[in-house]
Amino acid sequence: MAHTAGPEIEQLIQLLARLPGFGPRSARRATLHLIKKREVLMSPLASAMQRAFENVRTCSVCANVDTADPCGICTDVRRTGQGMLIVVEDVADLWALERSSVGPVLYHVLGGTLSPLDGVGPEDLNIASLNARVAAGGISEVVLAVNATVEGQTTAHYVTDRLAGQNVKITRLAHGVPVGGELDYLDEGTLAQALKARTDF
Repeated sequence: MAHTAGPEIEQLIQLLARLPGFGPRSARRATLHLIKKREVLMSPLASAMQRAFENVRTCSVCANVDTADPCGICTDVRRTGQGMLIVVEDVADLWALERSSVGPVLYHVLGGTLSPLDGVGPEDLNIASLNARVAAGGISEVVLAVNATVEGQTTAHYVTDRLAGQNVKITRLAHGVPVGGELDYLDEGTLAQALKARTDF
């Protein structure tokens, strides 16, 4: 392989290639763009990454990431007392729900899904802390907002079993036809679920 750049540049390419959605080619393009925009992009980015490395924490209550512990969501007085707790697989799911303006709700991040083949068991997820939060009171409904995958549904069933016996309503997100979706482009499983979950018009 021909030598094209110094070790610092090669290291940057290799690190960027580890990011989701990046491969070697897109990492090289991103690196070249950063180098060309060194003053207006690379320097601020490096500073922002250093500050994030030093200050970002995982919330001890819900497992969100923030610069404070507990996080801004858990300490938001508008959310306490509402009674709804949305359980998600990952922080990215929490952020997606927040962008959709679901309202003054609380969250709990599991940190993944049960996957025996990958060696992920209940003790590897934040299920015990979820159980403790619900047992502490103040939660009237737990919404299981997990992905509609085999692992996601397995995790949802396990969480439901763990919360059984507690005075809390357990619901899940509706599955079916997305807003703006065309039937011809949807898979059979989505269409079947949409038909089962049909509502009055």
